[in-house]
Amino acid sequence: MLSRRLFDTCDDFDVIPASISSLSFDSTPVKADDLMSVMTPNIKRSLFRVDDEDSGLGMDDHITCTPSLKKSAKRQREEDDNITCSKRPKVCTDIKAVVTKLEENEDLIADGSRLYTLPTVTGKHTDLKSITPQTLTDVLNGGYDDVISDYKIIDCRYPYEFEGGHIRGAENMYLHETILTLLRQPTKDRQIIIFHCEFSSERGPKMLRFLRSKDRELNKENYPSLNFPEIYLLDNGYKAFFNEEADLCDPVSYRPMLHSDHSEDLRHFRVKSKSWTAGEKRRYVKRSMRF
Repeated sequence: MLSRRLFDTCDDFDVIPASISSLSFDSTPVKADDLMSVMTPNIKRSLFRVDDEDSGLGMDDHITCTPSLKKSAKRQREEDDNITCSKRPKVCTDIKAVVTKLEENEDLIADGSRLYTLPTVTGKHTDLKSITPQTLTDVLNGGYDDVISDYKIIDCRYPYEFEGGHIRGAENMYLHETILTLLRQPTKDRQIIIFHCEFSSERGPKMLRFLRSKDRELNKENYPSLNFPEIYLLDNGYKAFFNEEADLCDPVSYRPMLHSDHSEDLRHFRVKSKSWTAGEKRRYVKRSMRF
């Protein structure tokens, strides 16, 4: 009998209602609506099974899990992002704010950590901080020992000029490669550097900017940190200092770059300094071509 074939008991079925067991399929035909009304959900799933969940032909009690799956995937992506962020190194979170801060307050040293220690004047190079010969004299005489830990005076003139007279304690550095050695030396907090040449018009400012550029490059991952954030230019150079404070020069003398006795030296050192610059430009071009 059809009733026995369709409604034999199974572990997956609910108990068959008495109304179904009383039906006689051998006599008067049973209407489909009557039959559907007395079927249990499990029987409906058994009789009207669909192959494709997305076909839209399932029964009313079919449950779709797509929304919950999408939600779970989104939650997983958020958790993965959180894990990734937690592993990133700590860096400056707002470089733009730091740049704005430095631009708006010219009295801050180049890393933005504090104000410049020495009083400055407006010199020939407005982008650089210049000091007078008197201020440098005060530094040499210990007038700022309570606010600076150390200082360096970098004389960018050629060796024959330096030997003919220089500021006491100054170091002669006229080559770019020599300037780079500063970045390999240990640094101190509140350490300052003072650059100059004969007039502080070309060689001194050029070397100051070179050091700052390489310092930025060295510390690019930790902007705005620098090895030497506080650098000055001696206004009007060695000539002005010698005219005001000759007793602080060793020897007490001034030999100009264009001294008639050193024309050969001038040509030699000019070629030497320019050859390094030309070589650096060629290396830069080669590096650029690689990328």
